[in-house]
Amino acid sequence: MNSETPARPELGDLVVGVDGSPSARRAVLWAAAEADRRGRSLHLVHAADTDRRALHTSAETLREAREAGRELLAGSALAVHDRFPDLAVTRELSRQEPVAALRTAAGRRGTVVVGNRGLGGFSALMLGSVGLGVAARADVPVVVVRGEAEHPETGSVTAAVHDAADLDWLPLAAAEAAARKAALRIVSVWNVLAHVGSVATMLDDLDGIARQRVLEVKALADRVREVHPDLVVGHHVETGTSTPGILVAASARTDLLVMGRGRRPPALGPALGRVAHTLIHHAHCPVEIVPPAFTGLANRTGP
Repeated sequence: MNSETPARPELGDLVVGVDGSPSARRAVLWAAAEADRRGRSLHLVHAADTDRRALHTSAETLREAREAGRELLAGSALAVHDRFPDLAVTRELSRQEPVAALRTAAGRRGTVVVGNRGLGGFSALMLGSVGLGVAARADVPVVVVRGEAEHPETGSVTAAVHDAADLDWLPLAAAEAAARKAALRIVSVWNVLAHVGSVATMLDDLDGIARQRVLEVKALADRVREVHPDLVVGHHVETGTSTPGILVAASARTDLLVMGRGRRPPALGPALGRVAHTLIHHAHCPVEIVPPAFTGLANRTGP
């Protein structure tokens, strides 16, 4: 494990997609509450996608689409103002398609928020055309707002980790917990089936691997406590045969589940792993996906 003290990231402004769907409206209010906690601004984005649509759509239809987008943005801003009158809110009617619009608006330090299903510019989000696209490609954290609107707060943020490499993004989960004045739960799933057929086939070897995982997770928790000495940090290793299933169950007992987006060879292109894919479709709470090395990149100065 890297011996350097992990960076304490600064949580950025919130960028949220607006499309008029109930899911997007809930995402807007979630993002507004998050911006208020962080003391940051909220940027509302509607992707009219007029650049691409101009090739096969009449000028009148494009004008109507832009006007409808302006009305959606105005209505969303009003809803936010009613709940958070002092929150700084900006609006953007983008000519780009949704994934590009959100990535551009977030820049290098923002956090993108989307609903778990959408309409119009965010169509088929339940199937992942935008939510998965942004989460897989964005250079900044992406939150997919899931769960029941009236889900009672638990006072905890859960970080789903695998090994020591997760120290790259774990400080961001700690910052999320600190902003909420909540506890941080660091959870790792030890799946014995992942080792079946490997060289570690003896029971003693498997027990040793499990003990090593416990030590690694404890070490991660200790490193977080160095950066956030006032934060309540717990750590736990769950044993089971379905990592996604265990984390989906854990999501019912937390306010936000944070996980890193794994590294992939450039030739394979951007994509989410099976666990992240399952969580953003089935979790009981909002899920935040953090790209590799974001903490270090966000703390660099300059353009």
